[in-house]
Amino acid sequence: TGNMKFMMNGALTVGTLAGANVEMHEMLGDENIFLFGLTADEVARLVPTYDPMLFYNRDPMLHRVLDQLKKGFRDGKSYEDLYQRLLFGAGCPADQYLLLADFGSYCDAERRMSTTYRDRTKWNRMSLINVARSGIFAADRSIGEYAENIWHVPYKK
Repeated sequence: TGNMKFMMNGALTVGTLAGANVEMHEMLGDENIFLFGLTADEVARLVPTYDPMLFYNRDPMLHRVLDQLKKGFRDGKSYEDLYQRLLFGAGCPADQYLLLADFGSYCDAERRMSTTYRDRTKWNRMSLINVARSGIFAADRSIGEYAENIWHVPYKK
């Protein structure tokens, strides 16, 4: 629900179509949110045969990013453990959250967001639409629905 709070304050969301973003997307439409990543159906189809090395070997940008993780940055720390976990697993399945599968789509969403940000009128309009359509996520309605549908306790409206 954190993104809902951001929405109420005019922030624009860059995210996957999961959790609260699903409800937000229903209120905002494609044109007022920056979605990226696989759908639930796509994830279900990909998981049985998922091999993060295919994405690593196919995408030069992703390859460069992961190699930089392995090499490290100017902070003097090694992030090879993250590199290993994403590509080979390390006590867990490799890239168990399919981050590498979403990388290209994330980069596209970031480009769309950057382009939109340069158009101040469009950005501000999207921000206002986020605020205007966020009322449904008010705590009173949410608590009422939880009380009725999940907790099964009386709730006075």
